[in-house]
Amino acid sequence: MMNSVIEVRGLTVVRGGRRVLDGLDLAIGPGVTGLLGPSGCGKSTLLRSVVGVQQVTSGDVLVLGEPAGSAPLRRRIGYVTQESSVYDDLTVTENLRFFARVLGCPESEVAKAVDAVDLGSHADAVVGRLSGGQRSRANLAVALLGSPDLLILDEPTVGLDPVLRRDLWELFHGLADAGAALLVSSHVMDEAERCDQLLLMREGAILAHDTPAVIKERAGVADVESAFLALVDRAAA
Repeated sequence: MMNSVIEVRGLTVVRGGRRVLDGLDLAIGPGVTGLLGPSGCGKSTLLRSVVGVQQVTSGDVLVLGEPAGSAPLRRRIGYVTQESSVYDDLTVTENLRFFARVLGCPESEVAKAVDAVDLGSHADAVVGRLSGGQRSRANLAVALLGSPDLLILDEPTVGLDPVLRRDLWELFHGLADAGAALLVSSHVMDEAERCDQLLLMREGAILAHDTPAVIKERAGVADVESAFLALVDRAAA
């Protein structure tokens, strides 16, 4: 626990009478941690709980040593939701300048964020005219303002082609190498191999938490998708 970026203890979330998260206990450290599982399994609810915008039924979430959602964390966490956070009628730079003012970041952070996501050639392009991959990068740039210690990314590669997904994952690891911790959700199992650590999730519970290699070895299979299916079968049995 001493090196944990995120600590979750007994986290339970009930929404609409349904237990979405069921007493989760986990600790997440530095690097790139992938949160993988089918749609509707509770990934977004867990991410929202970590950010501090989800009403929880019981349990505790500590982030960087502080209670989730507390004021000291507001400048230390970057959060990318599934929905676009940038304005279509503004350029990339105008969007970033707006959010920098909201966050109280210096003007120098704008160019730094644009360079980090490799959008320098499109800095003055209107967001509504960008491709899907470029828009994803613009969203990520907003989350990078202020150089947060932790990035929470909710299915950032959904709908993108394989080349764009590869490029974004390279960017994620570059950010991790620079010192940031990343928690990235996905329902695409082939992205699992790109993670330092994996959380495999189903129906509000964590089925496995380890490196991709260890999870595959324990399941006796060659790929993470097969490991996930084996874990589901074992849980059912």
